[in-house]
Formats: sequence, structure tokens, C-alpha cells
Amino acid sequence: MARRSIAERLAQLEAQKKALQARLGKQERSRDTRRKVLLGALVLQRLENAHDPEFSKRLADWLRRELPDFLTRDADKALLADLIGTSVDQPVPAKETVSARPSERAA
Repeated sequence: MARRSIAERLAQLEAQKKALQARLGKQERSRDTRRKVLLGALVLQRLENAHDPEFSKRLADWLRRELPDFLTRDADKALLADLIGTSVDQPVPAKETVSARPSERAA
């Protein structure tokens, strides 16, 4: 069995590193998605089962204020129309000075 050169071994290690980085990225995206699903489920549960009616009202009011600026796609706005207080056919008014994505908002 012939020994591989150092260059060949380095290339193999680089390939393994890239594969592991890809796997790590997939795991991180999966964790992020799971966190979002769980947080969304909590919010919806609090809205639907008002154990604390005052908190549920404040949460619903906050969602009606924040969601229209956060959502950028019409399909997302239609999906959450019941939470933002619009009908599916009614357009959601957009604020001109505020970006829809939190990462683009001015500090």
C-alpha cells in the first residue's frame, strides 16, 4: 500500500472539514427553526387560552403593531391576517420609514 503524500492528506482533511462544517450549519439551522416553532407555539397558546386576559390583550395589541412592519411577503401577511387584524383581501399598510426586516432597521 503506497503512502499518500502530505498534499493528498491535507486535501482529504479539508474535504472532511467542509463536510463537518456543512453538517454543523444544518444542525444550527435545525435548532434555530425548532426554537422559532416553539416560541410561536407559546405565543399562539397564550393568545388562544387566555389564562391572563390582560396579558393576552397586550400580546395581541403588540402583534398587531409589530407584525405588519416585520412581515415582507404578501403570503406571510395573509397567513397571519387574523393576528394583525386584516382580512386576507385587505392590503396591509406599510410604513414608509421603517424597514420590514429587523436586521435592516436603523439603530
